[in-house]
Amino acid sequence: MIVCGTGHRPDKLGGYGEKANQRLVDLAEFWLKGVRPATVISGMALGWDQALAQAALNLDIPYYAYIPFNGQESKWPVNSQDVYRFLLNKADHIVECSEPGYAVWKMQHRNECMVKDADVVLALWNGSSGGTANCVDYAKKVKKQVVNLWPVYQMIATVNSEAITNG
Repeated sequence: MIVCGTGHRPDKLGGYGEKANQRLVDLAEFWLKGVRPATVISGMALGWDQALAQAALNLDIPYYAYIPFNGQESKWPVNSQDVYRFLLNKADHIVECSEPGYAVWKMQHRNECMVKDADVVLALWNGSSGGTANCVDYAKKVKKQVVNLWPVYQMIATVNSEAITNG
C-alpha cells in the first residue's frame, strides 16, 4: 500500500514549536505503525506533510518527496528551510511536479500527482476550505480512500490541554 498525506500548516495545528510538531510526528507514527505501508508520499509542506515524512523516516518506511516546484521553501524561515532540506535529502525519491517558480495552482497539481500515485490519502483536515480540502475533494473524486485523523488529533489536543491545566 502507498499512502500520501495532506494536511494543514502549523498555524492550524498548534503552531510552529517543537512540542506541536512532535505531536504531529507521534500521530503519524501511530497510524503508520498500524498500517505499515510500503511507501509514504509527502508533499513536503510545513506542518502535517513534513511530520508524515519525519514519521516515515523514524520508522524506516521509504518515503517519496513530491514537491510542487524546486525552491518551494525559499521564502520560509531559515530553520524551516533546514528541516525541509534535511527531509528532502533523506527521501528515497524526489518528484518535482512542476517547473520552478511559485504559482498557487502548482500546489494542487502536486496534490493530484500524489493522489494518483497513492492507494490511500492520510489527511489531517479540520473541514475548512483551502488546499487540504481541495486535495481531499480530488481524492474522493478519483475514488481514493481518505482517512482523516482530525478527530484523533482533536482528542489528543484536548487531553494535552487538560493535562497542562490540571498539572
